[in-house]
Amino acid sequence: MQIVRTIGWVLLLFSLLAFSFFNWKPVEVQIWSNLVLETKLPALVVVSFLLGLVPMWLVHRASKWRATRRINALETATNRLATPAPAPAAAAAPASAAAATTAPSSPDLPPEPANPVEPEPSKPA
Repeated sequence: MQIVRTIGWVLLLFSLLAFSFFNWKPVEVQIWSNLVLETKLPALVVVSFLLGLVPMWLVHRASKWRATRRINALETATNRLATPAPAPAAAAAPASAAAATTAPSSPDLPPEPANPVEPEPSKPA
């Protein structure tokens, strides 16, 4: 992508140089009734181009900066949610020991599975 952008800028510069070479003529620009600016035509074209380019380039850079900040904030929030907080080892041991002592086991009942799996409903053909 970088090469395409470089080729574009080189072509733009070459066309500007060719335009400047063939149109090096003085031009009068009347700004107000009593204010007249006399300049060369290529200078007028370059200034006009920059007056259009620079504000739009600044808007682009600002929106790109804002989007990058927002993406980074969302990635940080996602990473915080994805990594579980480690449980303290001292608090986890007494809780599991207390659960083991309070739940009486009856020898005549079969043990329940940890994750019971429900059968899938049959799909019509």
